[in-house]
Amino acid sequence: MSLISVIIPVYKAEDCLHELYRRLVPALESISSDFEIIMVEDCGGDRSWEIVRELAAVDPRIKGLQFSRNFGQHYGITAGLDYCTGDWAVVMDCDLQDAPETIPELYAKAQEGFDVVLARRIMRKDGMQKTYSSRLFYKFFGYLADMDYDPEVGNFRIVSRKVVDSCCSMRENLRFFGGMIDWLGFPTAKIDSEHGERFAGETSYTFASLLRLASNTIIAYSDKPLRMSIQLGFTLAALAFVAGIGLLVYASIYHVPIMGWSSLIVSLYFIGGIIIANLGIIGIYLGKTFDESKKRPLYVVMNTTFKRDA
Repeated sequence: MSLISVIIPVYKAEDCLHELYRRLVPALESISSDFEIIMVEDCGGDRSWEIVRELAAVDPRIKGLQFSRNFGQHYGITAGLDYCTGDWAVVMDCDLQDAPETIPELYAKAQEGFDVVLARRIMRKDGMQKTYSSRLFYKFFGYLADMDYDPEVGNFRIVSRKVVDSCCSMRENLRFFGGMIDWLGFPTAKIDSEHGERFAGETSYTFASLLRLASNTIIAYSDKPLRMSIQLGFTLAALAFVAGIGLLVYASIYHVPIMGWSSLIVSLYFIGGIIIANLGIIGIYLGKTFDESKKRPLYVVMNTTFKRDA
């Protein structure tokens, strides 16, 4: 068993991996020579897997996994956690915006009695669109999922073996690593970490992908949208009842016929739209429940650079 496992999802990172390795090894050796680096290649279609294999051939502490197809970043993290052997596990991105030199600080803070230590990004170097879309995502997620999630915290963190084992026991299909660790509730601390420039390439997270991640995560962690749809339905029903009583009282007092064909049709379309939307929300939850009931593997590993111990 290693002292530290570093888990790195890799996607379209052929220009980053050599520099990542060059900076990562000295940072880990300042703690211990007993470590492993698990790189999970998510079928980005470039030379990333070839480079992972080259690095693993030179340094056996590098362990490479290649998925059979693109599964996504959080599934890559899951695979790394499943395969890691360390007493402590560090999760970080491959683009060097997470500075490897921060790992000794994370480890030192963890030795104070914390099972989870998060790296809080200061002076973020992301573009304006990525920064604001990310903050909007976490606000949206935090409100609907009823979780107080810091938007300046990404995946970069160190967790203890207890946290790794507990996280690996959670096999739901909808994966959000940060939310899962937060839900576990182990003692947690934060340190400030300078956010670096992206070494090469462009981010694969667009606003649309963040919105999709947010919706999937909210469905996985909260039934608040269902409760909100019920509240909306009762509110509209109450308003319609009050409006109906008001019209009857007005007509009986002033002896005028009740008019309003156009407003009636508009109201019907409005109510119909609300009903269809609510049915859609219920349908999404049912669909995700159906996906969970299939019990398919979370990911499929096509190639590795090592033999897993029995």
